[in-house]
Amino acid sequence: MTATTSQGLAISERLVRLGEEAETEQVSLNWILSQLHERAFGLFLLILALPCCIPFLYGVPQIVSLPLMFISAQILIGRRMPWLPGSLGGRTVSADGLRRLSDRAGPWLRRIEGLSKPRLSALTTSPLDRAVGAALVLFSASILVPLPGTNTVPGFAVVVVAMGLLQRDGIMVVIGSLLGTAWIASLIFAGASLISLIKTWLGL
Repeated sequence: MTATTSQGLAISERLVRLGEEAETEQVSLNWILSQLHERAFGLFLLILALPCCIPFLYGVPQIVSLPLMFISAQILIGRRMPWLPGSLGGRTVSADGLRRLSDRAGPWLRRIEGLSKPRLSALTTSPLDRAVGAALVLFSASILVPLPGTNTVPGFAVVVVAMGLLQRDGIMVVIGSLLGTAWIASLIFAGASLISLIKTWLGL
């Protein structure tokens, strides 16, 4: 999870190149993984999480949340390279969608690249990155919550953490983790309040 590829491309540039390298209209998640090389964990998390940042987007967040959880779990258990089983790896996205994603996300990614730098790098490498993986599993799982707009905050949290991992910026990892944790806490609080309200209505 280094800050540069063997070609020295910035993250935003690598995302653009990914869309350009697609040889078919539909590409599988396994194909995307095969193109990411040594940056596979961070970039794959980034690519999957970016669509989740779009408010009130339905369908796509629920599709990508399971691969997000699966990849995050592999960071948790200390795998060196990510892997997807056939059922998940065979899922496809459109090459045009990848290009639109790079166009929309590029300006924001370049701003983040300008602000981030290697610091507190221990948080981005083993063994501390396993704790980050555990947090990412929870954030990815919360994207599955079937409520309007619930994908945006955890999606953004995963994006910030992924950028921190890619740039070896522990500060960004902390910011993204705090954002995601606050979101999980709010979901738990809202759920507990709703259960309490229902019990009051039912006279329990």
